[in-house]
Amino acid sequence: MTDRLAPGDVAPDFTLTSDTGDEVRLADLRGRKVIVYFYPAAMTPGCTKQACDFTDSLDSLRGAGYEVLGISKDKPAKLAKFRERDALTLTLLSDEDLAAHRAYGAFGEKKLYGKVVEGVIRSTFVIDEEGKVELAQYNVKATGHVAKLRRDLGLD
Repeated sequence: MTDRLAPGDVAPDFTLTSDTGDEVRLADLRGRKVIVYFYPAAMTPGCTKQACDFTDSLDSLRGAGYEVLGISKDKPAKLAKFRERDALTLTLLSDEDLAAHRAYGAFGEKKLYGKVVEGVIRSTFVIDEEGKVELAQYNVKATGHVAKLRRDLGLD
């Protein structure tokens, strides 16, 4: 299993394709605070709830200086359908080979319905302006996570 990141670690860089076909590089966002969250699959109930919660909070998060990137292993075309279906306004990125997931410790063994399986670990990271991890949260819940994150960041 990949080691988990902790506050103070340098956030692993990545270049991923968005739902619009653009390449997004984490390094290009230096100087800004970035929330990176990993979710198992577009258009599933929990992931939809989480993405909608981020979309609902996006204006206030951006107002506080945060950019939000949602990453899954879905292909860009599926992410585009997800965006359109649910009127999502955050940036959705495709990590089909799971390289970014693994670099962040967001893929590995987890418990699912009492069984140990290998898969995406729903995780959220806050990266500061210098590219360091400010907050690393693993095994987060889809429902209520954005509200908790806002509290953790002192935004509520």
